[in-house]
Amino acid sequence: MSAAIELPLPGAEILDPKRYASDGYPHADWARLRRESPVHWCARDSGEPFWAVTRHEDIVHISRQPERFLNAPRLVMSFDQGLGEQDLPIRMLLNMDPPDHHQYRSLISKRFTPNALQKIKGQVDAIANEILDQVMKGGAEAETDFVGAVSARLPIWVIAQMLGVPRDDWELLFDWTNRTVGAADPEYREEGKSPRETIDAARLALFHYFNAMTEDRRKNPKDDLVSILANAKVGSLPLPPFELLSYYFLLVVAGNETTRNATTGGLLALIENPGELEKVRRNPKLLKPLVEEILRWTSPVIHFCRTPVEDVEIRGMRIRAGERMVLFYPSANRDEDVFEEPERFRVDRNPNRHIAFGIGEHFCLGAHVARLELEVIFRHLVTRLEHVELTGPVERLRSSIIGGIKHMPIRYRLRPAS
Repeated sequence: MSAAIELPLPGAEILDPKRYASDGYPHADWARLRRESPVHWCARDSGEPFWAVTRHEDIVHISRQPERFLNAPRLVMSFDQGLGEQDLPIRMLLNMDPPDHHQYRSLISKRFTPNALQKIKGQVDAIANEILDQVMKGGAEAETDFVGAVSARLPIWVIAQMLGVPRDDWELLFDWTNRTVGAADPEYREEGKSPRETIDAARLALFHYFNAMTEDRRKNPKDDLVSILANAKVGSLPLPPFELLSYYFLLVVAGNETTRNATTGGLLALIENPGELEKVRRNPKLLKPLVEEILRWTSPVIHFCRTPVEDVEIRGMRIRAGERMVLFYPSANRDEDVFEEPERFRVDRNPNRHIAFGIGEHFCLGAHVARLELEVIFRHLVTRLEHVELTGPVERLRSSIIGGIKHMPIRYRLRPAS
């Protein structure tokens, strides 16, 4: 009998967006790296090499030392030549380091606490009901693309309301986020433009829109996020224009993508695991654990980078100052050392120490908003969906930054709101 051929360890291809579009997350590759090389050097024929960090413990360790492992100057690692190796020309919370990060985060953090969000819970509930009522116009039993009809609408409508954007302009925000996050995907790229040109055009359009809105809110402030930021100060000075507009950009994009893709991936998980859906139907107290398991299971943010300011050693690997480290959150959320049966979707999982929102200094500002949105939409779905099934293949976003689902055709039977 011949010996089994030992395949080489995965390398830089774990960041290839074409693989994410065709096959989804490379969980088998990440699992092998966790076992055999959890801090793994990935050389590249073109583009910057990087260290792939795949274990939960290591990502938590790195994330809790923001002075030692910087978000700037590289937030994400690009694989697409059309995007280039430079990050977005934006200065926002995600690529700020101490002390600026805390100063800017504190400007609106009180609006994102669980207590503060109680004020908008009724609005979120009303939006969810409205969305499903619109779906029912196609018939109580019919077919639809779940992304376009449901999951893409709720988060963009909620963040638009929080910002103070008029309802007539909500679709503008939706378009800008699609073109920013999906620029590498031919479906969202502007005709005749490169991915980088597509992103830049969307960013500039958003900047122009919110610049005009800022001028208005300085004269006529209201109870919304744009008014708070337009009139905020860091130290004794107003926010610089570039940082202010970048802040809006972050809120629009981040306020949409995580919840949108967690909602889609969450329903897909329930379709594929009908017994788990039935558990929640029988026991509504499982709604909150369901939301946490959806976040662990979907892990919508695939990676962020960190750059050490000094030579460090992690798991026996010497990482030099300035070398890029890529933290793979979906891998951490399937780590066998942390999660029992990590490859099973379990709505009653407890404990659930996922890091879908990151951890430490850069824990997601909008985590509580996302949890509220997910809890509301799945409460309505669990209650109102009598039947749901896929009617075609799931189409995934061509991106190694956001784990997105572009289209998910379903057949449903939906009951009216009680």
